[in-house]
Amino acid sequence: MTIRVLLADDQALLRSAFRVLVDSEPDMEVVGEASDGAQAVRLAKEERADVVLMDIRMPGTDGLAATRLISADPALAQVRVVILTTFEVDDYVVQSLRAGASGFLGKGSEPEELLAAIRIAAGGEALLSPAATKGLIARFLAQGDASEGADPVRSERLGALTVREREVLVQVAGGHSNDEIAERLEVSPLTVKTHVNRAMAKLGARDRAQLVVIAYESGLVRPRVE
Repeated sequence: MTIRVLLADDQALLRSAFRVLVDSEPDMEVVGEASDGAQAVRLAKEERADVVLMDIRMPGTDGLAATRLISADPALAQVRVVILTTFEVDDYVVQSLRAGASGFLGKGSEPEELLAAIRIAAGGEALLSPAATKGLIARFLAQGDASEGADPVRSERLGALTVREREVLVQVAGGHSNDEIAERLEVSPLTVKTHVNRAMAKLGARDRAQLVVIAYESGLVRPRVE
């Protein structure tokens, strides 16, 4: 199955470079290019994109706003956004995840990392670049709401989860893979995958990245103080 990729960046030269890289892979194809966020949202729907490589700083509608629009549109539920930017800083990582992005990658990443990011996002997994460590994400997500406390709406929705689903959600929030969670909880990876999928359905999460956000903003998981 071919992964349909949309490129959203205001620099034509970078889009051309990304196109050559993506189109060189047998399981991927570039289906469109956008120079701003509004165009990215429109093309994501028109071209039935699976993954959008989204720059943050673009004229008009920026990448974060475009990501929010894609995430909020039921017609684009299958679209995954990977934020790709030169500004690999903590605040952008947090904003990207809250906006609904499935991952965050610096433009200085190796080509293999970019291609892997596309495949990971298309598979519904969460991706963070080496610089955006899972510990950083967790700490800043929680600190962002420290003055407001846990989101009562999201906390209430956690009540729909079984005890095991909550345990799995805690592990997902820690950045662990299905295999790692299976080993920690002494169950099979398939069982973990089932619990993750059920938690996503009950909490209305598009992917694992959003599960991480929900786990911290609901107060289920607290950051470790280092």
